[in-house]
Amino acid sequence: MSPTLQRAPVFFISHGAPTFALEPGQLGAKLLAMGQNLTGIKAVLVVSPHWQTRELQVLTTPRPETVHDFGGFPPALYQLQYPAPGQPELALEALQLLMHAGWSVTADANRGLDHGAWVPLWHLLPKADIPVFQVSLPHSLDTAGALALGRALAPMRDRGVLIVGSGSLTHNLRDLQRPGAPAADYAVAFAQWVRQAVARADEAALLDYRRLAPHAARAHPTEEHFLPLLVALGASAEGEAVQRIAGDITHGVLSMESYAWGLD
Repeated sequence: MSPTLQRAPVFFISHGAPTFALEPGQLGAKLLAMGQNLTGIKAVLVVSPHWQTRELQVLTTPRPETVHDFGGFPPALYQLQYPAPGQPELALEALQLLMHAGWSVTADANRGLDHGAWVPLWHLLPKADIPVFQVSLPHSLDTAGALALGRALAPMRDRGVLIVGSGSLTHNLRDLQRPGAPAADYAVAFAQWVRQAVARADEAALLDYRRLAPHAARAHPTEEHFLPLLVALGASAEGEAVQRIAGDITHGVLSMESYAWGLD
């Protein structure tokens, strides 16, 4: 990335299972290389499916804890800490933007970073030296609302805030297979459809993915892991080039494919 870049980029990062922190695979290596070229980033704003609320909330915690919000995984995973500071000032700017856009929103000054935030950042920004804050995902949010949320947050990019929609391109935990299992046909087909829609910036198709995409209901029995993609798309600028970040399909069904907008 050019050191003179004014606007911070936008990422959609598939974080898959929490073990992604310990098993970087193809995506982790790519994120690490990309993060080394990020310059001028003042803070990271993450929208994660693991912070769902009734009304929209913004995390203003000065020193957010690393939250291990999962169970049944290897003990080493619970020892990981991502001690990035918060950024209450920029978080409150984001809150004001959302209020002006018509959202009902409050601040949360106590919550820590859930694994949807710190696990992808573990690879993208491993030094944990850039402040991080989160914006919640309302339970009632649909695809149109997610796109609108991203558009409302987009001006934060001009303040040097990297926006990350953290989710999973496919996410059916009931279909999980053993590590190294071959990719399920339905996960491949769904991921290919999304890849093509994102490449052509087809907002209409992505908004209606539930009806148009092959195997959408099986790829996402619930929508919370797909909606951050729409948030990221909404935060991108019209005509802004998108870069595909290749990732494996882990456990047979979790596509780790990710995207970035606004990179050289």
